[in-house]
Amino acid sequence: MSKAPASPKGKPGPKPQPRKAAAAAPADGAPSGGDRIAKVLSRAGVASRREAERMIAEGRVSVNGEKIDSPALNVTAADRISVDGKPLPEAEAPRMWLYYKPIGLVTSNSDEKGRTTIFDELPEDMPRVMTVGRLDINSEGLLLLTNDGGIKRKLELPSTGWLRRYRVRINGRPRDEDFAPLRKGLVIEGERFQPMTVALDRQQGANAWLTVGLREGKNREIRRAMEDIGFNVNRLLRISYGPFQLGELKPGAVEELRSRVVRDQLGLAPEEEQPEARPARSRGGKPAGKPGGKPMGRPAGKPGGKPGQNAQGKPGKPSGKPSAPRGGGDAQRGGGKRPIGKNPRR
Repeated sequence: MSKAPASPKGKPGPKPQPRKAAAAAPADGAPSGGDRIAKVLSRAGVASRREAERMIAEGRVSVNGEKIDSPALNVTAADRISVDGKPLPEAEAPRMWLYYKPIGLVTSNSDEKGRTTIFDELPEDMPRVMTVGRLDINSEGLLLLTNDGGIKRKLELPSTGWLRRYRVRINGRPRDEDFAPLRKGLVIEGERFQPMTVALDRQQGANAWLTVGLREGKNREIRRAMEDIGFNVNRLLRISYGPFQLGELKPGAVEELRSRVVRDQLGLAPEEEQPEARPARSRGGKPAGKPGGKPMGRPAGKPGGKPGQNAQGKPGKPSGKPSAPRGGGDAQRGGGKRPIGKNPRR
């Protein structure tokens, strides 16, 4: 009588076998099987996954004293990993920064033409960070930085679908209907561009200001799309990436997001935010008690747009105006320097 519910074959043996096979499978994220070596290097802040794979191919990575030449290897916490002969540092808590990339800097670790990169200009006390996406050399504005390769990968995936907004200045006197092809989606030289949101804000002499929103980040996407409909972009400024806003950051400035903001917006488990000393290291010596507020909560609180600025969905005024103490009990909706702020005036 007891054999019938045990298994279709009447034997208890087949039950554990699929579990064993799954545990032994070299799939990413399987606890008993460990994680891919490139993923571990990325999470430790050594390099992005792609860069880690290159380092492995170059023979710079060793596991348990043996050099490896393939990323097709799962490792666990029991394995001894070294890079260039040095033990792998312990993975830090996930951290993120807002950075105002100035015009003239290249968004890469190194440049074959010898041009200055953003990493040449970041503060010396910054840890090793990676960029979330890119901005071309002639573009400026918000660039997200992180020490965690998993965050970088997650935010760059098309499935994440976070809206990126830009203030765009073009030469000419366009009409609103001129942007219909961009709103429908374009195909340029065989490459399909997804529909964009385009708002014609104002005419300023021989130029017009637009607010453009898109959910993917192809190379020079906005510039190429505008050129395709007959307009030349002479200034391009990213003002937001998903819930994160440029605010009142100045060119070249960096501001760390509070740990709870990172956790809440990225859906990280509370366990991953254990080190509470991290927020205290953010610019301006902010206390680690309470976050400055959830980025997605700002638009419902205080609309902060000024006349003449037509970028949609702007949150309330950033630091300075509200008198609520930073990190205090009312900081969730109060003042203090925030990662979210009104867009720069033009």
